[in-house]
Amino acid sequence: MAKYELIMPKMGESITEATILKWLKKEGDRVSIDEAVLEIATDKVDSEVPSPVAGVLSTLLYKEGEVVPVGKVVAVLETEGGVSAEAKTERQESREQAPKQMPAAEVKAVKSTVENSTDRFYSPLVLNIARHEGIGMGELEALSGTGAGGRVTKKDILAYVESRANQPQISKSEAVKETQESKVSTPVAPAKTYSGNIEIIEMDRMRRLIADNMIKSKHTSAHVTSFVEADVTNIVLWRSKMKKKFQDLYGENLTFTPIFIEAICKALRDFPMVNSSLDGSNIILKKDINIGMAAAMPNGNLIVPVIKNADMLNLVGLAKKVNDLAVRARQGKLKADEIEGGTYTMSNVGTFGNVMGTPVILQPQVAILATGAIKKKPVVIETEAGDAIGIRHMMFLSHSYDHRIIDGAVGGSFVRKVADYLEQFDSNREI
Repeated sequence: MAKYELIMPKMGESITEATILKWLKKEGDRVSIDEAVLEIATDKVDSEVPSPVAGVLSTLLYKEGEVVPVGKVVAVLETEGGVSAEAKTERQESREQAPKQMPAAEVKAVKSTVENSTDRFYSPLVLNIARHEGIGMGELEALSGTGAGGRVTKKDILAYVESRANQPQISKSEAVKETQESKVSTPVAPAKTYSGNIEIIEMDRMRRLIADNMIKSKHTSAHVTSFVEADVTNIVLWRSKMKKKFQDLYGENLTFTPIFIEAICKALRDFPMVNSSLDGSNIILKKDINIGMAAAMPNGNLIVPVIKNADMLNLVGLAKKVNDLAVRARQGKLKADEIEGGTYTMSNVGTFGNVMGTPVILQPQVAILATGAIKKKPVVIETEAGDAIGIRHMMFLSHSYDHRIIDGAVGGSFVRKVADYLEQFDSNREI
């Protein structure tokens, strides 16, 4: 009998560990190829881990509720005969992508993020929803869960949040007091004292990961940002004319985002260096164009779902994909493979009323583009009869890129090319 080591999979470029929610199989159970063995959770998604081989589950190396680094062996299966080359490759890739072993103190700190004052386990997603909604540990303890062993699931807490809105609420001071009393924190240096009328809010785990990744990106890449202003009047008028027809034909809302992504894909073909990453002194040119779209979550954090092979989709396909990912991102229902593999990212800061922004590069990518709010402005228009002043719909594009491998000429030309494609949009285009 050959042995196969089941590895904690990589759940995204910024995720280094996951929590085991539930073992779906126990030691001695037979497992089929692609059959789910366990459920895992991060602050972003819950997911099942399937087995790439068939065999008998001989050893479980972690208990439910434990936090496991990516690339670590979580279980061992005994298989009849050898392990397929595909399974071996998958296991090797998982190991290569795994972070280095964390010190014991750091592992303890990670585990403390999902522990509480009782023996009851709560997943990171449930805890994040509770923090965002101001639900104290006392309220959580009183909830009856429908999960295994009475565990509170995401469905349970969302249903409670909805019913809670129609019930009398405890005062803010009582909620803060309850939350502070129920927290169990890792031993740290003596707390600082602050003067004035303040409130101290502890960062949730996802926010800490975002903070660490932003600092890492700034320390890794030499950020430079170029700006252009684009006349998107044709797009605005065309969308206004077509959005009802689009809704009737395809049952989808037509936003500006798929139009922007379409232009970005065209420009990436013109400037392939922008669709790359840097590994030491090697530049890795990406042949696939996978566009990440930054999406805001209800708790204020950001997540970046990825549209794989976006350049292969027409406008209808892009619109469907954008709408689907945006909705499920807000609901916390994205799958693990939908937040990884991006080669270039777009952030639509215009949805927040911002005219422009200087986005931070999402490692290991080398560039990111921000689209600003569309504003009506008086603009000089060149005509055969001479210059004239007209009211046009204008938008700023901000392109941040890694100056280690992308010079100003390429970085600036790329964003100018995106603007050109937007300005050349055919206002007579059919859908």
